[in-house]
Amino acid sequence: MIDPQTSPSAARSTSVQVRLLIRGEVQGVGYRWAAKEQAERLGISGWIRNRPDGTVETVGCGPTALVEAYVEWCKQGPRQARVESVERLEDDERCSVRTFDVIR
Repeated sequence: MIDPQTSPSAARSTSVQVRLLIRGEVQGVGYRWAAKEQAERLGISGWIRNRPDGTVETVGCGPTALVEAYVEWCKQGPRQARVESVERLEDDERCSVRTFDVIR
């Protein structure tokens, strides 16, 4: 995993935004809060929320390498989660937030 403190070039790379739809046992297991912690550790912005259909949706914004590290983390999630799939959705918008928020 890339660490922004030990990889200064990661912090200078091109910024991207990714939107993910995560399926599996991902609600009620601390997935959103663990994702927020991971995003903040990586230094990326965005948001995460539960959806009514039982999935979790997240947007991550930042340097390409750091966002890709977040995507890889989302494929595993926290220990209590059982991730079945992570779908990358088209997202042409540019991230307008500077923090990483859990949306209720």
